[in-house]
Amino acid sequence: MVHTLTDDSLVYGGLRMGRAWSEHRRVVLYASGTVALVVVAAVVLNVLGGSEGFSLSSTSGGGGYFTVFALVFGDAVCPILPGETTLNAASTLAAEGSLDLPLVMLAGALGAIVGDSTLYWIARSSRRRIQPQVEKAEKNKNAALALEYMGSSAPVVIVAGRYVPGLRFVVNATMGLSEFPYRRFLLWSAIGGALWSVYTCGLAYLIGTALSGFPLASVIIAGVVTTVAIAVVFLFLRRARRQERAALAAERPAVGSAR
Repeated sequence: MVHTLTDDSLVYGGLRMGRAWSEHRRVVLYASGTVALVVVAAVVLNVLGGSEGFSLSSTSGGGGYFTVFALVFGDAVCPILPGETTLNAASTLAAEGSLDLPLVMLAGALGAIVGDSTLYWIARSSRRRIQPQVEKAEKNKNAALALEYMGSSAPVVIVAGRYVPGLRFVVNATMGLSEFPYRRFLLWSAIGGALWSVYTCGLAYLIGTALSGFPLASVIIAGVVTTVAIAVVFLFLRRARRQERAALAAERPAVGSAR
């Protein structure tokens, strides 16, 4: 059988090639933008903190701050990396005078915001690869419970979801998959990332100052306090949700008898 090329087939083929090229170009642009943001963050943090070394415990260079940025950024894209632990450790070093706390907070916030945006665009441009991972993560009991309590408000989920381990990946990837407007996502991601960094670093700094001379204990206690605080919040939310359901259940018989 001999296949002939018609005008329609040529147009269809051209459209497919155009879409493929457009998608490829968009991915390249996103990747280039991410690299540019990482480079800019590295330059800013090194200029503000100095230019010697890339150790977290560097006392005179900006490398420590870039390490904080890089690990928090990586944690947003790959949740197995130690984002909170990095901020706790860096803030403890700041309490000992090795690092500057405001710069640690800045590095953490930048890493969170750039990492969130990176995952958003990865999900938006690679739906087939990200969707199964999101569905798997959503089956996690803690993540599902947290999403239920937070409700359907995107700003609340984006800001509060950052504090629940594993949930930030689900939230940010889902926003990309659903094509939630990026400008709104970036706004709430920036608010959430900044609040999260300031809270985490501030708490670890206070504990590190109180337990001066015991850096490892300070890091562990800071992580435990945050975990307990999150658990307490969810206990209150669970109690409020149960009371709300009980009130609704009590109203239903009354409505039925009135009829």
